[in-house]
Amino acid sequence: MAGDSDQRRPQAFDIDDPKLKSTMPEPDDLPPVVENADAAGDADLRMPTTADVKRGFRWGALFIGAAFTLSGLAIGLWFERFISVTLARDDWIGWVGFALVGLMIFAALMIIMRELIGLFRLSRLKDLRLDAEKALKDNDAKQARKLTKRLGKIYQDRHDLSWAMARFREHDGDILNGSEILKLADREIMAVLDGHAKALVAKAAKRVSLVTALSPAALLDVFYVLFENIRLLRGLAGLYGGRPGLLGALRLGRMVIVHIAATGGMALTDDLFGQFLGQDFIRRLSRRAGEGIFNGALTARIGIAAIDVCRPLPFIEVKPPRFRDFAVEVFKKRGS
Repeated sequence: MAGDSDQRRPQAFDIDDPKLKSTMPEPDDLPPVVENADAAGDADLRMPTTADVKRGFRWGALFIGAAFTLSGLAIGLWFERFISVTLARDDWIGWVGFALVGLMIFAALMIIMRELIGLFRLSRLKDLRLDAEKALKDNDAKQARKLTKRLGKIYQDRHDLSWAMARFREHDGDILNGSEILKLADREIMAVLDGHAKALVAKAAKRVSLVTALSPAALLDVFYVLFENIRLLRGLAGLYGGRPGLLGALRLGRMVIVHIAATGGMALTDDLFGQFLGQDFIRRLSRRAGEGIFNGALTARIGIAAIDVCRPLPFIEVKPPRFRDFAVEVFKKRGS
């Protein structure tokens, strides 16, 4: 105890005494300076993510991929063996199998041809629309007459347009101005088609609104809305001369989405809920009824965009359809 107390007594020393040794590290022994110490500390303290953990080889993905590939190979080999054995028979089973294979190949070729023709018709409407906009801008009477002749070839077999086409030909020769020719075509021919198109959109929006309001499952709503909108797109394209197949309808759907995005997006709330139905009425609706109204409004908005996309002429004399036109008709019928 005495020795410990002696070692802890205060001592006096000279600061210049060479016997004293400094405990501070030399400059070469100092650790490197980190510029962003807080960031480094946070990096050391952060939790490791899945990317930091080495998981090794993905044996599960290899197993699933090999299993699916083997299943597809087995189905293909079974089908190939079934066809070869059936066609090798000389009895009626072989002849029936040969006829069915021929019908399948013929149907596949016809489906491909129909899809190609549908894509061509959509491109024809788009090109006609672009040429009409150019002729309208340049006020070219010669180009406008060529466009109306192309339009007449598209609708020459349409009985519902026979009277409108006759009225257009009656006054077409008296006009020398290119823009006035296109205005006459828009007023006499396109107005009739627009009336039919509005009826299609109104019926589709009403069906979607009623079915989704009464449907018990949300998954059924999604499939029905998708089915109804694809059918509406094909119907509108066929009305204006497109008649697309499945691939054409998908391409038309992409064009409609691009058109909606380019013309202001899906701004339905102010137009429908704010101005037509009112906030108080919406708050009193049930959840299912509100979903039905929204889905019907979405279908009507897609139909309006599809009319603008499928129309071979721009809106000149005829006013473009608005959502309010369909909302009044659809929801008045809905409430009655």
